[in-house]
Amino acid sequence: MFGEHELKTQFIKVGGKKIHLLEEKGGIVRYRRDDVERLIKANDEPLKIRPAPAIGYGVNLLMIKFEEPIAVPPRDSLTGFAEAPIEVAAEIGGMEIDRFILGREKYALYGTIEAGVICRYHVSPFYLEEPETIGVAKLLLSNPSNEWKSLEKVVLPIKNTPMYYTEKKAYYPLLVIILKNHIPEVNNTGKPPKEGLNIVGNQLSLPNFLMRW
Repeated sequence: MFGEHELKTQFIKVGGKKIHLLEEKGGIVRYRRDDVERLIKANDEPLKIRPAPAIGYGVNLLMIKFEEPIAVPPRDSLTGFAEAPIEVAAEIGGMEIDRFILGREKYALYGTIEAGVICRYHVSPFYLEEPETIGVAKLLLSNPSNEWKSLEKVVLPIKNTPMYYTEKKAYYPLLVIILKNHIPEVNNTGKPPKEGLNIVGNQLSLPNFLMRW
């Protein structure tokens, strides 16, 4: 699935999608995916199939709403996982030739009607062990305050975020959520959630995001 693929006749399955490569005359390879077609003049460059953040129509934020709110004790922390939507980019020679969504595409308004923004939206359980879904986000919930804190959702910046992957799964960077005062602070650290993963992009932290709503 994710990784490098030779430009030769073959099927590449990515989640519920299927990419068909078909060799033709003159060193041409035809790329097909659903109703998308591309012609590629083959050379030594492989076709790269890699995960991408779920920016959809160009949103900057992803909202993951938990099926149940999470309560964290004072001066304590909790580490877990959530399902997270991803997109898939097909590239050759550093050029993106196709990009598509896995699963259903959902959006929500974050904030008020007057001042809010549209973001990608997904509902997920909170897992203590890594789920088997294709897209995963690892969360570290930290409560440094002297009071119990509750968290119903996490909103994270995803524009220009690095992504991590194995052959079969995609990961957002480690997310650290600080539950202090009344405004959770989200840090997309840019760091891998575990060892042994491949990276897309640069391992850089994004500016912290304050969840005002």
